[in-house]
Amino acid sequence: MVTSQEIRLRDGRVLRVHDAGAGSDDAADAFTVLWYHGSPQTGAPLEPLLKASAARGIRLVSYGRPGYGGSSPLPGRDVASAAWDVEQLADALGLHRFAVMGASGGGPHALACAALLPGRVIAAACLASLAPFETDAGFDWFDGMAGGGPSLRAALRGRRDRESFEETDEFDPECFTEEDWAALEGAWSSLGADVGVASAAGPGGLIDDDLAYVAAWGFDVADIAAPVLLVQGGRDRVVPPSHAERLLRRCRFGELWLRPRDGHISVLDAAPLALEWLRVHS
Repeated sequence: MVTSQEIRLRDGRVLRVHDAGAGSDDAADAFTVLWYHGSPQTGAPLEPLLKASAARGIRLVSYGRPGYGGSSPLPGRDVASAAWDVEQLADALGLHRFAVMGASGGGPHALACAALLPGRVIAAACLASLAPFETDAGFDWFDGMAGGGPSLRAALRGRRDRESFEETDEFDPECFTEEDWAALEGAWSSLGADVGVASAAGPGGLIDDDLAYVAAWGFDVADIAAPVLLVQGGRDRVVPPSHAERLLRRCRFGELWLRPRDGHISVLDAAPLALEWLRVHS
């Protein structure tokens, strides 16, 4: 059973939190994974994740980032700020040590917690995650992006341009592969529905996300002392494989699973295996 609640933070904001397994007798001792959603989503747990975690006796916790799914907005937030929110979330739920797992835009926020909460985060898994925004020679952060490229380029020019872009933005279906569309019509239909709910609530969270991705993240991925699994689709047109390769070079204890035929959505089929990996490496 999934229970949902609002957790009030020290600055007066609230986080909308969802907890699968909180009501069970052994919840306090269960292996816990905190899920970080993509952009835009509400933070509500998705059916394939609930099924996979329940089958493995894993307590799955998720939450809406600021501006999503009932969580208070926090304009100007950076990626690192997720760690301070999650620290208070974990205190409220009595989570002393836990693993983190994020997909797409959730990946950077999972990495932030792994870097900045070393005493609590014991392992991290990221599927189709962005790498830190950098412009050094030999790495074009935007190279290979389709759907996300224009909005992120607008964010790089500042909030005003990113807000203006939102007024005329239209989804480019070419950013998804045939495998992605099949996943959205099948096992991951709950993701598509959740994106619709998040989008209907307004673009505030998405805009804040994009601005954070192309700014300084507020931490160094190289500081992560926990094991990190990177799962990447070789045909991803939203977050290209070069981002996973970049992260692998920066993570001291990183491991990469490259799935050559997967795109941005179909790579999520590896989530059950990633949950197994987290348990083994925790």
